Amino acid sequence: MISDMKPEDIVGDYRETELTFYDGTRRKVLYTELETPYPDGKLIVSTTTPEGVIRQVNPAFVEMSGYSEAELIGAPHNILRHPDMPAAAFKDLWETVQRGEKWQGYVKNLRKDGGYYWVKATVIPNVRGGQVVGYTSVRRKPSRTKVDECVKLYPTLR
Repeated sequence: MISDMKPEDIVGDYRETELTFYDGTRRKVLYTELETPYPDGKLIVSTTTPEGVIRQVNPAFVEMSGYSEAELIGAPHNILRHPDMPAAAFKDLWETVQRGEKWQGYVKNLRKDGGYYWVKATVIPNVRGGQVVGYTSVRRKPSRTKVDECVKLYPTLR
């Protein structure tokens, strides 16, 4: 379970909303219009349990998310869910990876400070003995053209 976001962690003016996640849990999120550009040459990598609980993160994940490693390990990956992301994207992600297939897409992630960053995400099921035992997610810098397309498309997918 993740806690609601706290105003003291947010940088600048923010809006507040409540998100309902794929598993039915809810969280109050505070978000701003401040984008953190994805740095050139870095990959964000994490592994999760089959339920999406974070097991491992690399330094780039910690840096971009604004959370400490201790805050991320054991938290559900949806701690990064931005309210602008359509539920349809995550429904597709979960249905795809639970079938044991690779998923790719463009994701607007929420930072601890209320800002956001865009990624091109690839999620790969980790299969052992025919069973999905977790997921590895690798995120890279997206093209600005693709981000601009998503900014227009995602509000139509709610």
